[in-house]
Amino acid sequence: MKLPGYYTSGQFAKMANISVRTVRFYDKQNILKPSYVSSSGSRFYTDRDFARLQQILLLKYLGFSLDDIKEMTINDTDYHFMLNSLNLQQKLIKDRIEQLQMVEKAIQDTTEEIRSNHAVNWSHMLNLIHLTNMEKSMKSQYQNSSNISARIHLHSLYSKNKQGWFPWLFEQCEITENMNILEIGCGSGALWKESLARIPNPVSITLSDISRGMLRDTQREIGTKDSRFSFRAFDCHKIPYPDEQFDLVIANHVLFYCDIPQVCREVSRVLKPQGRFLCSAYGMNHMAEISQLVQEFDSRIILSAEKLYEKFGKENGAALLSPYFQEIQWRLYEDSLFVDTPEPIIEYILSCHGNQNQYLLDRYKEFRSYVSKKTSSGFFITKEAGVFLCRKA
Repeated sequence: MKLPGYYTSGQFAKMANISVRTVRFYDKQNILKPSYVSSSGSRFYTDRDFARLQQILLLKYLGFSLDDIKEMTINDTDYHFMLNSLNLQQKLIKDRIEQLQMVEKAIQDTTEEIRSNHAVNWSHMLNLIHLTNMEKSMKSQYQNSSNISARIHLHSLYSKNKQGWFPWLFEQCEITENMNILEIGCGSGALWKESLARIPNPVSITLSDISRGMLRDTQREIGTKDSRFSFRAFDCHKIPYPDEQFDLVIANHVLFYCDIPQVCREVSRVLKPQGRFLCSAYGMNHMAEISQLVQEFDSRIILSAEKLYEKFGKENGAALLSPYFQEIQWRLYEDSLFVDTPEPIIEYILSCHGNQNQYLLDRYKEFRSYVSKKTSSGFFITKEAGVFLCRKA
């Protein structure tokens, strides 16, 4: 029976230039399920399934296992998802090119060393091992970038406050000429990318992150020719700068992942006298409707293993900061979300750090239908985020 707009497994495989056996294997592995299965068990695919196949084959080409790919792709072809996926794949390709260039140089250096000295420099060999073992960090970087993009996407499209979080946050920094600034945990660098034209000159801005991959992406987007910026990878629990170096230190959505006293001691140490520390936090009501949404679908789902606002939030932040800083002031970013389409909410939910993928990926179509009904008349989401502004004690 011919179904309009549908392809049999054989037709789908032929169009994609892969074997029917591969299509069936991906089906059994639950990474490429057919769009329709007839009562007789015949499997049919649509044009939309090619988008997911493209993700699978690209990630497989880059060396990821099927288990990795299952975690790194999602079964949706809304154009927002596709654009985000392709942008991230492009970053992954650039990372792989850079990695291969480094491996090539390391092999050349090791080969030349052996030719010249008739002996093996084992430190060079160790460097080769490290370089060829970068797959896990690349996978982690891909997933981290995807998660951050999902959150920014939801807020940028559906926030009622049209100023936007990052332009507002930039205003709170009150940057003037000749300031020396450090951002810890800069992530994608969105704080700066959206306000490049507003940054005074001269000024010195050091962007740091524990993830070298994340920092590399940020450096690419801001550009290496902007002399106002420098980039350095380190753990903010031990900031590698002398005492009293910076006029301003920024930690945007960072402290709740840290040993707060240790990081505060380090920030206070590197701040100049009367230097300022700006750190953002959430309140207990932030995005509460999202958690309620998934709990109503499946009570086993927990979007975060820990409630971040309980570790460092609007309610307890001042008390946690007061041993290290003075003049502590909370400023709330007035905002909310009103979402009338399911895709950005689903994308956001799948990006969270909880157990949701364990329960949602195998029930994706059912969950999408559920979220579609919830958003059909618009879905209101509370936002409760802001910053603490402090001075060095």
